[in-house]
Amino acid sequence: MNDSEFCEHLEIEVTVLEVWVEQRWLVPRRADSGWIFEEDDLARARLIQDLTGPMGVNDDGVDVAMQLLDQIHGLRGRLGALMTAIRSQDPDVQRLILSRVDDE
Repeated sequence: MNDSEFCEHLEIEVTVLEVWVEQRWLVPRRADSGWIFEEDDLARARLIQDLTGPMGVNDDGVDVAMQLLDQIHGLRGRLGALMTAIRSQDPDVQRLILSRVDDE
């Protein structure tokens, strides 16, 4: 969706969206016609709205929250890749690895 559709979904002004992009809380794709937003951008924007609105979090707090969210997302991806690698191993190796994890 383009920026005007995105703003309409969220009921925000374009100037608010520009601040969020400038802060890098949202990183839309660039196109000749402007920014392109995906569903995950919409979810992030709704979180930003919750943080800055009802929760009363300031800009520095939103920075921290979004960085933590990005770290969690990255770690989940790496964990998924690790689990795929473990599943590709011989069953005995899988059991050994998983038993070591369970011991921690």
